[in-house]
Amino acid sequence: MTDGDSNLPIIERKLGLQIWSIENMKMVPVPEKAYGTFFEGDCYVILHNKRTSHGIATDLHYWIGKDSTQDEQGAAALYVIQMDDVLGGSPVQHREAQGHESETFQSYFRNGIIYKKGGVASGFRHVETNIYNIKRLLHVKGKKHVSATEVELSWNSFNKGDVFLLDLGKVLIQWNGPNCNIAEKSRGLALARSIRDSERGGRAQIGIIDNEKDSPDLMQIMKMVLGERRGELRDAIPDMKADELQKANVRLYHVYEKDNDLVVQEIATRPLTQDLLQHEDCHILDQGGFKIYVWRGKLSSQEEKKTAFSRALGFIQAKGYPPSTNIEVINDGAESAMFKQLFQKWTEKDETQGLGKVYNTGKIAKVEQVKFDTTQLHARPELAAEQRMVDDASGEVEVWRIEDLHMKPVDPKKYGQFYGGDCYLVLYTYMRSGRPHYVLYMWQGRHASVDEITACALNAVELDKKYGDEAVQVRVTMGKEPTHFLAIFKGKLIIYEGGTMRGQTSTPEPAIRLFQVRGTDEMNTKATEVPARASSLNSNDVFLLATSQVCYLWCGKGCSGDEREMAKMVADVVSRRDKLTISEGQEPAEFWEALGGKAPYASDKRFQERNTHYQPRLFECSNQTGRFIMTEVVGFCQEDLDEDDVMLLDTWEEIFLWIGKSSNVYERNEAIASAKEYLKTHPAGRDLATPILLVKQGYEPLTFTGWFNAWDPYKWSDGKSYEEMKNSLGDVSAISEITVDLNNINLNKRNISVINSTVSNTKRVSSEYKTHLNHTDSNIYSNSSNCNNSPSSTSNGEGIYSREVLMNRAVDELPEGVDPAKKEYYLSDADFHDIFGKSKHEFYQMPKWKQQNEKKQYGLF
Repeated sequence: MTDGDSNLPIIERKLGLQIWSIENMKMVPVPEKAYGTFFEGDCYVILHNKRTSHGIATDLHYWIGKDSTQDEQGAAALYVIQMDDVLGGSPVQHREAQGHESETFQSYFRNGIIYKKGGVASGFRHVETNIYNIKRLLHVKGKKHVSATEVELSWNSFNKGDVFLLDLGKVLIQWNGPNCNIAEKSRGLALARSIRDSERGGRAQIGIIDNEKDSPDLMQIMKMVLGERRGELRDAIPDMKADELQKANVRLYHVYEKDNDLVVQEIATRPLTQDLLQHEDCHILDQGGFKIYVWRGKLSSQEEKKTAFSRALGFIQAKGYPPSTNIEVINDGAESAMFKQLFQKWTEKDETQGLGKVYNTGKIAKVEQVKFDTTQLHARPELAAEQRMVDDASGEVEVWRIEDLHMKPVDPKKYGQFYGGDCYLVLYTYMRSGRPHYVLYMWQGRHASVDEITACALNAVELDKKYGDEAVQVRVTMGKEPTHFLAIFKGKLIIYEGGTMRGQTSTPEPAIRLFQVRGTDEMNTKATEVPARASSLNSNDVFLLATSQVCYLWCGKGCSGDEREMAKMVADVVSRRDKLTISEGQEPAEFWEALGGKAPYASDKRFQERNTHYQPRLFECSNQTGRFIMTEVVGFCQEDLDEDDVMLLDTWEEIFLWIGKSSNVYERNEAIASAKEYLKTHPAGRDLATPILLVKQGYEPLTFTGWFNAWDPYKWSDGKSYEEMKNSLGDVSAISEITVDLNNINLNKRNISVINSTVSNTKRVSSEYKTHLNHTDSNIYSNSSNCNNSPSSTSNGEGIYSREVLMNRAVDELPEGVDPAKKEYYLSDADFHDIFGKSKHEFYQMPKWKQQNEKKQYGLF
């Protein structure tokens, strides 16, 4: 859609992000591959649509680079106002200053935000994939919300407490300050991988320096780029964050016209009530200088509405707040969750928008799906956009699995079956305006290896080229499948938690499997494997329990007839056994026996009675500064629970304190006091008697896990630590021959060994994969003793061999006497634990099929 009077570009009504930069006072689209990267000399306009319990919520942001001009800032603000008009006054508007972005803004970029020097006026452009002529230093800060600022290429930029990325195009070296914690290192690694995958198409090397003495090769490269370091590094720079006492100091002002003047008058402090907001006027809510809200009544004058941003800016100046103070402009009836939680109680009309109605019941918010009428695609295209449905899903589908770093076609009979140990490419082709259009989905299994994920991105680039670079690329993480992805598999989308599609004949499947089925028709149904135990059940859904004798269709009390019918269709794919439908409460003894016995599961009606306007909120807690500091995680999931943190989950009726097993003693001891302080200082004036529940990592009750979609009970036992993440990264990066572009730096013709410092030995990688990394003018070949092309095949005398002798070796390449079916047995205990993340004893305690899957993953099968 567009607005003829404002010269706005086309604005698509679709879920997700759209970003424009201001160039020559016009809005120019930013390539999706560059989302999350911002030039400090520019301004940007950001549009975000998301589905909520009341339909579609729209947020409009304008972002101000620290070196941008006043003219650019004014143009961005004007465009946001014009877009708000075009979109019917429903968006929430935000003013964002570089380095002081709102939690909502930061939540869009989960891998972090990168600030780059320069801008359009300097001739800079957003980076295109596979550009390697780069030499920059990024200063990475933050644990939950990561930002990376391009800084001077000098040791003077470093400090002891943060993460720094030296980006040399083909090589990314992550330098971790001696005082930074595991969470900061992990977020830095996620950012480095994001740069490698999105900006370099997967064709870049990552090295990690946790201890300079242990990484002489990587340090040698850093010294060649930065020179010798003189003097001590600076101490860590503390993060400046608002504390809860500051956030609790809310004041509400009445803004109205009087004798052609705009009057601003204070009318209330906390706790605020909704009836204070008058529809005929505007209001300013000052949250202690932490954030300024402007609420625009639906009956207020156009002049008041149009000048809301400028009035808020003047208000900030009058109060003496920093120019970077975040401003959020809200329209009457379209208030954000952040705004509503500042009031003691908030009621609203339960309007239904779009194609579905959402209501809260049971373990998580349940979506009552309305059957998708494909005729509406043409009659009401805005609904199709909201549903992310490019068409009626009747186009052609092709599916490939990533195997040995290449694409292998999947048997069409297996289309719709996805395994957590694999990665897939799904090409969807449909006709529009007489010519084909393409959507390329990259589905990444939760347990897929890093090299497969990288190869998936590389093959997607090549496949996109084959179709003229016309495909819409969609990265799909396991469990987060978009609506259209579900629709193209016609109700037969099945997600297996682990395993792989490779060699299924030789890999025995579990005798008992449990699947949670959600959906009411072929357009919105999927079945997800969950742990085969009673606690996985949920009264709102249908579950399939497949055993060797029968396949049970367990129908919870809250499921509908349509959901039961779709489950029957899925059951025919999951199991060839006889089907037996049972209702909740009428289960035979054999059903519970297959699940290991009865156990409590999500069916507690208390969830239905919670304050409907209040969305659960998750915070990272810290008292280390002497004040109670909390960092909110917007759009949270289980992955946001960091092991070295104390987290606070506020569901209104209860406060949960989740204690990570590696959190420090001070935070654990202060947890209850912190929760009481949170209640005491909450802007809405909370009941101090609200129950506070202490939850230990790995022992979470259903009342806690129920607020997280797709909770994985095995995460804490099978989830990878930071060290394991580094090792798995090394399995891809530590290859025998790599190349570095150092932008013509004089290397004195010396051979430099650039191996990932996270692994002691290197893994052979196919020559086809190596060719992807050899695209640079100045090559530096690794010459490490650990990287010989023909490693020693001699044992240490005790039947133990080095990993390179055993991994990815054919039978005829193995040393004499090695049993090819038990290659892993000949690894040293240290190498075994390094590769598998567990001892040999723990490994052989696992089911045979799981052992085989892990051996395949690490080239030892």
